[in-house]
Amino acid sequence: MIWKIAVLFLVLLIVVGAYLFVSYRQAIGEAERAWSSIEQGALPGDRIFDPNMVQGLPETARRYFIHAIAPGTPLKTTVELEMRGTFLLGDRAKFQTYEMEARQILAPPDQFVWIQSLRSGPMHITGSDALFDGEAWTRFWINSLIPVANNPSSPDLVRSAQFRSAVEGVWAPAALLPGEDIVWSQPGENLARVTITSGAAPVVLDLKLNEAGAVTEVVGQRWSNANAESIFQLQPFGGTVESEATFDGYTIPAILKVGNHFGTDEYLPFFQAEIVSARYR
Repeated sequence: MIWKIAVLFLVLLIVVGAYLFVSYRQAIGEAERAWSSIEQGALPGDRIFDPNMVQGLPETARRYFIHAIAPGTPLKTTVELEMRGTFLLGDRAKFQTYEMEARQILAPPDQFVWIQSLRSGPMHITGSDALFDGEAWTRFWINSLIPVANNPSSPDLVRSAQFRSAVEGVWAPAALLPGEDIVWSQPGENLARVTITSGAAPVVLDLKLNEAGAVTEVVGQRWSNANAESIFQLQPFGGTVESEATFDGYTIPAILKVGNHFGTDEYLPFFQAEIVSARYR
């Protein structure tokens, strides 16, 4: 009798494991399909950058664009990134450190797919974050089997992801050029503020610049539930840039640390990344 129970238990484990693995592969497939759609929908860079394009902007915004985009660079608003670094899971009081490798396609301010691999000893977490076709998700698994985050799309998650896509626009500067839904202002001597109104709610970002126009700090109010109450609310999000690099005529932040509650005692720079490559489409 005992051996029958053991066999049934083993069969059950195999069935559950197979189901979880198939679910994982389906979710990764959905992320890959979203990636391909964003890639195929990239607008051709028919125009090239001329500093005269930004002459009517506030001084700090002009400084930013003239530093970020070389004259004659095709204006491409989609970028494929490869990155590595450190990812901290948890909060300021308690967190686990993981080595991170990830790739991302980004089309600010309303589309991205981030596919990551996080390792800490025997622990291996893979999955994706995305904002695509008006929907958002966060899906992480341990060793391709155990879901540790499986957040389906919701208005709150979409609004949070729209902030992420906007703040990561510093990796695709041409996407931040002024337009109907993108307005620049200057709240301070070395601050450039961009307001993006294309999403569910306006996103306002402040870029702190050095004299050359390089971004040294970025901060805004993100709609997030990364707090003790796990309640979605506006709260500070941002970080610092340690160095930059140039790819295909675009000079972008290359080593940076960002996180929730920037500028407060609760700040944890959970995302510490180095951009290894950037390919503009």
